[in-house]
Amino acid sequence: MNPTPSSPVPSEVATTTQQDTVYQTLRQWITVGRFLPGERLKIRNVAADLGVGQMPVRAALQRLAAEGALINVPNAGVTLPVLSVPEFDDLLQMRMLLEGEAAERGSLRLQSEQLAHMQALSERMAKALADLNRDEYLAANEDFHVLLYRASGSPLLFHLIDNLWLKAGPISNQLFDTPDAAACLNDAHEDVMQALEKRDSAAVRRAIERDIFVAGQFLRRSATARRPNKPIKPD
Repeated sequence: MNPTPSSPVPSEVATTTQQDTVYQTLRQWITVGRFLPGERLKIRNVAADLGVGQMPVRAALQRLAAEGALINVPNAGVTLPVLSVPEFDDLLQMRMLLEGEAAERGSLRLQSEQLAHMQALSERMAKALADLNRDEYLAANEDFHVLLYRASGSPLLFHLIDNLWLKAGPISNQLFDTPDAAACLNDAHEDVMQALEKRDSAAVRRAIERDIFVAGQFLRRSATARRPNKPIKPD
């Protein structure tokens, strides 16, 4: 998996390796919702957070912009995209389609130790929700889904899902903006575990689709409420 967000990137690593590591770290930060929709990323601030020079950060940000994860703003750097409601709805439907397929396939291939790990992650998510700890919840949630989807045995399917997460990450940070979200966000994960115990792959698929749909309804309110970005002034 990608480097953890809290880990600084060693400055003595060779340039190519360092650029790749910075890219992977920033990609992970976007995926888990460290940055908000419309937020501007300043190269010097990101470089300071990572403990590296500005050159590998600049290269990583441009690479992410080329992938559509960031938007270039003339004379002002890069920002996180703000999804329109139609864009969000399309993203949600594609996630349900692909993640449901990966979950159904993965459920047939999980080993006992993987099932135990998923159960521990479900319990970790429940505690994070009780504590209103969004960072802990989002991190455990990602690990839960990654474990299940990778078990599908399809690198291509997981790659497609990972790209969708890159687009969904920034808005996912707003799950906790709705007070009643915490009460139900882990329900589907518990349903997944019950279905896995029964080896009911169709039920696993339905639970994952429901998980994405329910979270999506809370997030859709944020997408509906957001306004287009104001012009960004250069430094």
